Amino acid sequence: MSSGLFALLDDIAGLANVAAASLDDAASQAAKASAKAAGIVIDDAAVTPRYAVGFAADRELPIIWRIALGSLKNKLLILLPAALVLTLVAPWAITPLLMIGGVYLCYEGAEKLIERFLPHAGHGEAAAEAEPLDPKALENQKISGAIKTDLILSAEIMAITLASVSDSSFWTQALVLAVVGLGMTAFVYGIVALIVKADDAGVALAKRRFAPVRLLGRGLVVGMPYFLTGLGAVGTIAMLWVGGGIIIHGFAGYGLAGLEHVIHDLATAGGRVVAMLASAVEWLVTAGLSAVLGLLIGAVAVLAMHFGVVPLLKSIRKSAPKASLGA
Repeated sequence: MSSGLFALLDDIAGLANVAAASLDDAASQAAKASAKAAGIVIDDAAVTPRYAVGFAADRELPIIWRIALGSLKNKLLILLPAALVLTLVAPWAITPLLMIGGVYLCYEGAEKLIERFLPHAGHGEAAAEAEPLDPKALENQKISGAIKTDLILSAEIMAITLASVSDSSFWTQALVLAVVGLGMTAFVYGIVALIVKADDAGVALAKRRFAPVRLLGRGLVVGMPYFLTGLGAVGTIAMLWVGGGIIIHGFAGYGLAGLEHVIHDLATAGGRVVAMLASAVEWLVTAGLSAVLGLLIGAVAVLAMHFGVVPLLKSIRKSAPKASLGA
């Protein structure tokens, strides 16, 4: 009787060890996947604060909270089940979908750079012609736009995560996707909340009597616009770096690894030049060359969109009413 009990306890302990190892493996894979998606996370954190700009201070955190909930629904209720179905039904589609997402990231990054240096004509006129909305309607509109943007960025995060754990078991994939979805959402929108309220904190600190605290508060108030500008620039570069890297790796997966090898060789050569900082130099060279490729791909995508896709859609819309009238 006692031997049976000890055997049962031994089996339970064995199962516990297996479960612990699985959880540890899932946590490790989630951390690696999160690191690969860092570029998208930076851009997400840089983009989201603008959705709370222009509202009363007491509405900023509720707006961020609603966007965070929408982001969580995107990841856990839409993208996670879709990703798991994809692994069961069409695992071959993961790489091409990831590469399409990479092109989108390159497009977004290139368009931001083009808009920064060559602003499109007519943007200010369109904004001036728009009908004013009441605060509640404007808030709902901003939140809806932020959640739609988040869906695209979250899809990239989940796709990168899925590609990182494609060789794992179904349940490990599900767990890693859930952990990354929860972790990324908490991290991004926690950072966004801090950024959004930093100027209010700065104003409060600037009113204190203790001189160093007042100086810190003034620094926050004056420095936040520059910080947001810098964060936006880093986010744009990160989109190009991540998008370019995804495409390079995707081509390598299809046997076209020449470009990946060239970048690796150049990075290794750069590391040898500065041996003391070899790892950092290799990373910078790899990221930099990936970003340059991403910019080239993004520029082509921008040209194709503005001179091909957009005119085609306009012509279809113009011809649609005529066709319906003729019917």
